[in-house]
Amino acid sequence: MRLSDFKVLSFDCYGTLIDWETGIWAALQPLADKAGGKTREAALTRFGHHESAQEKETPSLQYSELLVRVHARLAAEWGVATGPEADRKFGASVPDWPAFPDSAEALAYLKRHFKLVILSNVDRASFAGSNKRLGVAFDAICTAEDIGSYKPDPANFRYLLARLAELGHQPVELLHVAQSLYHDHAPANAAGLNSAWIDRRAAEPGWGATPEAAAHYDFRFTSLAALAAAHRAE
Repeated sequence: MRLSDFKVLSFDCYGTLIDWETGIWAALQPLADKAGGKTREAALTRFGHHESAQEKETPSLQYSELLVRVHARLAAEWGVATGPEADRKFGASVPDWPAFPDSAEALAYLKRHFKLVILSNVDRASFAGSNKRLGVAFDAICTAEDIGSYKPDPANFRYLLARLAELGHQPVELLHVAQSLYHDHAPANAAGLNSAWIDRRAAEPGWGATPEAAAHYDFRFTSLAALAAAHRAE
């Protein structure tokens, strides 16, 4: 199997193209300072727990509003005071989360060889802010707001495949590119899709803001730049 066998790349955004862990940790600083003694890794792990639980409980809730609730849940767990203003500031922080340094350049290269699609667990407004950092026009953008559920719900991948058909492509022509084994690779496996793992946490222990999961993947790279380089080498 070669990267050049595919005609369309679908991407998770947060954790794959956008450095969400850096963004989350920065946005959590006021709350973490109140709680005292919270390490980045411990805070990200608890964020991942509460985010995935909230997504299951309220699958139709817009992501910025979902983050409001996650912030309040973390405050309650850590035994510190919060309020509507602080919760909403965290919920609105997604456009401030930085892109990985290699994302824009790698996407610009890949755009010359593939159609590019986003499949993301956010709302349209939040993604629009992030898209400015990525500097590329995607051929299709599929968000949780459009779908009414959050990955790893199979409905999100059914929606992706429907959009793929509208673009004139078959599932065999699609490679799903993502960091999260839990949110992306496991449901991509179930949907019969090939996938490439962008293992952004390869140098770090644990799973950070993403719940642990087991999944199969067809390619593994530690950066998007490495994927682009592998395609260039082909």
